[in-house]
Amino acid sequence: MEQLGQFFPLLLIFVVAYFFMIRPQMKRQKDEKKFLADIKKGDKVITKSGLHGKIVDLNDKDNSCVIETMAGKLKFDRSAISMEGSKKLSPTPTKK
Repeated sequence: MEQLGQFFPLLLIFVVAYFFMIRPQMKRQKDEKKFLADIKKGDKVITKSGLHGKIVDLNDKDNSCVIETMAGKLKFDRSAISMEGSKKLSPTPTKK
């Protein structure tokens, strides 16, 4: 019983780390994967490097997309699209 008392603080640290660090990161990754799968032509997006544009073409073969900007069209990998920035750019409508 005394050994269990010695491992309790260590066990508590792992539980806290799971709920405050690991679990939120897994949820964020799942949300980002769903966001990248749901983008479609005409969506306004922001890349992780800060480039603003509109989706012109999606290629499922190599998982890329063509973004039209003021300077022209650029081809990016879908993973370069920022979920947080793009959601701020076109917020979801609120229910009344």
